[in-house]
Formats: sequence, structure tokens, C-alpha cells
Amino acid sequence: MSKVRTRYAPSPTGKMHVGNLRSALYEFLIAKHAGGEFMLRIEDTDQERFVEGATEIIYRTMEQAGLVHDEGPDRDGGFGPYVQSERMKTGIYMKYAEELVKKGEAYYCFCEKERLESLKTEIVEGKEIMMYDKHCLSLSEEEVKANLEAGKPFVIRQNIPMEGTTTFHDELYGDITVENAELDDMILIKSDGYPTYNFANVVDDHTMNITHVVRGNEYLSSAPKYQRLYDAFGWESPVYIHLPLITDENHKKLSKRSGHASFEDLLGQGFVTEAVVNFIALLGWSPEENREIFSLEELVQEFDYHRISKSPAVFDMVKLKWMNGEYLKAMDFHRFYEMAEPYLKEAVHKEYDLKKIAAMVKTRIEVFPDIKEHVDFFDGVPEYEISMYAHKKMKTTPESSLEVLRELLPVFEKQEDYSNDALYETLCGYVKEKGCKNGYAMWPVRTAVSGKQMTPGGATELMEVLGREESVARIQAAIAKLEKEL
Repeated sequence: MSKVRTRYAPSPTGKMHVGNLRSALYEFLIAKHAGGEFMLRIEDTDQERFVEGATEIIYRTMEQAGLVHDEGPDRDGGFGPYVQSERMKTGIYMKYAEELVKKGEAYYCFCEKERLESLKTEIVEGKEIMMYDKHCLSLSEEEVKANLEAGKPFVIRQNIPMEGTTTFHDELYGDITVENAELDDMILIKSDGYPTYNFANVVDDHTMNITHVVRGNEYLSSAPKYQRLYDAFGWESPVYIHLPLITDENHKKLSKRSGHASFEDLLGQGFVTEAVVNFIALLGWSPEENREIFSLEELVQEFDYHRISKSPAVFDMVKLKWMNGEYLKAMDFHRFYEMAEPYLKEAVHKEYDLKKIAAMVKTRIEVFPDIKEHVDFFDGVPEYEISMYAHKKMKTTPESSLEVLRELLPVFEKQEDYSNDALYETLCGYVKEKGCKNGYAMWPVRTAVSGKQMTPGGATELMEVLGREESVARIQAAIAKLEKEL
């Protein structure tokens, strides 16, 4: 086979859906794994669905995800233009449509809206589809010519025979054969002169030497029509790879309201790009080794499209959060702090060392918004029950905690060095003198300065950030609380 060439051909209709990003990622990986080329092509033939700014979203998303294209609208590789509306101006689609008309594989249709609405419909995959009755196929050459010269609006339809079958091959599903009678004469050129998505796809893939076509399995039902176009032109078919459906945790199709529908939504929820890309790579594909964390470079090395499953892939938000947490743990601290800082500033309003707080939470969070619940006590101790001072493992009670805090308060008031190490040494000295375990003293102090059962750092780490004045004030308040409630 010639050099592997894949393309990502999105329509600029809004944010990039997770399913579209997966298609782009797999196309990128297939090309790069084989040492081939990956192309970006913008399919803007559906002018009604065009969204202003959506093309910029496509570029931004692909750049953020690391899916660098070898050629596209901004990188001419000799197969341009790479935007379908610009390609249309060259007359390429009409030229090929007219070629099919001459071959008897397509025909002009002049039917008006009212007539089309009167035709019978069929239910195909849950959708009501109008089946055209080939009315205009019977028009003579003279009638067609007269209609065209009169400027009568028309579309060009594919001419699919009523008898026989059509077979195409998919790498995951094998050979699929359908009855031609089940296929509608789909429109190739619309009344506005634009090609339909289906027709432009086939023409562009062939003329741009695309070898592998990757798309969602919702296009399986259209694949026989594409195959007929390839056969009608006498062109070699590309390798078809139809990807499994992505569902939510309830095995329903992902919806825009579910929060995990688009790449931008996920980044907005505090996920990092590398984790999202890694996670999406595993939505339908499994590596040979039993591992889950892959860099993009490692995915290029490992990716074999024959290991893509036909079964629906479940978008498991719990797993994505776990994976994101692993990426945060491994992340360079400078980059982590840069990304965490806005969340820290939103949660902590007092003048504390945010870098120290960031270091505490780095290994404890899964997504950046988790930061708030971990650090909210720095602004002020929340209301809490004194039963929190009781800890079975530490052998503490509210009563023992009150005694410990009373004894430690004057020590902390005199302490000059409020670094974590110095404070820890002080507490260890107290523990040794008292003849108790570390937790017996650490638990009451941490509870007093935080008012929480779970904190991102230990007692002395928290006190270092809070400083002497605030730490002493919180311990005094804790003593007063315990004295009042015991």
C-alpha cells in the first residue's frame, strides 16, 4: 500500500465533542504509527449549521491535544484547498457529479418540496427517512436540458439500483452486505450548488490520497452508498474503520448536558489535556500490555487499530478523575502551581504562602476544583463538633485533647521558629516528655487549627502556613470551645 494518509475532517459547528476528538486522535495515531501523514480538512458545506468561531475551536483543541497536522488550511501539502467551500469554487464537486450523471450513476432531480413531502417514509435506525421514488430518473435528456436552461432548481441524486446487493469491508466489522433496495438515492449536490457532506467526503478523500477513513459507527449505514460511489468512479476504496459508540455510565449516548461531551467542557472542569487525551485513547482501544497511563508519544508507538473493539465504550468519569490525579501527581511543580493558582486564590483570601498550600494538595486532588474543599479552612476554622477530637487509633478524647492543647499553648506562644521542621521537633519533644505516641498530640493540634478531619498537610505543616499569631489564636479558640462544651 502507498504511504498511510489519514484526515480529520470536522464541521465547524461548535465545541469539539469527545467522539470527534477520539476520531481525530485515532487518525493521528494511525498515521504516525505507520510513519504516514495526518491532514486537517474543514468540511463547511452545511452552511445552516456553521457556527462563527468554531473553526478556531478546532485549531485550538487540536493544538492543545498535541495533534499536529502535516497539512491543512494553514499548511499546504499540495492537495489544497483544504476547506470544502474553497474547494467548491474550483468546480471539483460538480465536475465529478456530472461525470456520474453521464455514467448513469446519478441523475438530476427537479422535484419540488411539496412533492417530496408527499412521498412515503421508512424508519431506519430509529429515524424517519424519506425514500425518494426515482421520479426524475425517467426524465428524457431533452426534459432535463429544458429544465436546466429554464433555471429550474435541482439537486443531483445518486442512482442506486433497486435489485442486487452492495458489499463493503470494515477493519472491525469485516464484510458487510446490504440489499440495494434498502438504500435511498442520496443527494450528492444540493439545490444551493454545495455538495452534501457524504459526496464531498468521497471526492476529497480520493483526490487527497487518503488511505484510511476513521469515523463513528453511526456512519456504517451510509458506507454502502460511499462504496457505490467508489465503484462507480472505478476508484480504490480506503481502509474503513468504524469506531464504537461512546456512552455515559448509564450506557446512554453522551449528551451535551452530561458534562463530559466536549473537550473544552472537560478542561473547564479542571482536567489536564494529557489525561483527557490518554483517557480518550482508551475509549474503544486496548493496548497489548495491561497498562493505562500513556504519553502521546507512547500511544504513537503502541497504537494498533486492529485492537479497537466493536463494543460500546463507557465514558467513566470516576476513571478519568483517577487518571487525572495520576497526571497531577507526576506533574512538574512549577506547571502545577501555575494551573492551581487561580483555584487557590478563589479559595484562600488571606495572605498565606500559596505555593506551600499547593505543595500540600498536589498529591491529594484529582481535579483542580477539588482544591477548594481541601483548603477552605485557611480562611477560617469551620463549625465542628468536639467529638472530632476523639480518635480511636490515636487514643485521643475531647478531654485528653483539651489537656494537650493547654500544655502546648504556652510552648507555641514562645516558639520563634515557625517552620515545619522546628514545629515538628517541638511536638516530638513534648511527645517524648509525655511518653505518648505522636498522634496523641498531633491529632488535637491539627483539629484545633483546621476544624477538619481531613487536611492536605499535617499539624505542623498547617501551622507553618498559618504562622504563629493565627496558630496560637486558633488553639486558644479550640481550648475555649472544649472548656465550654465539656
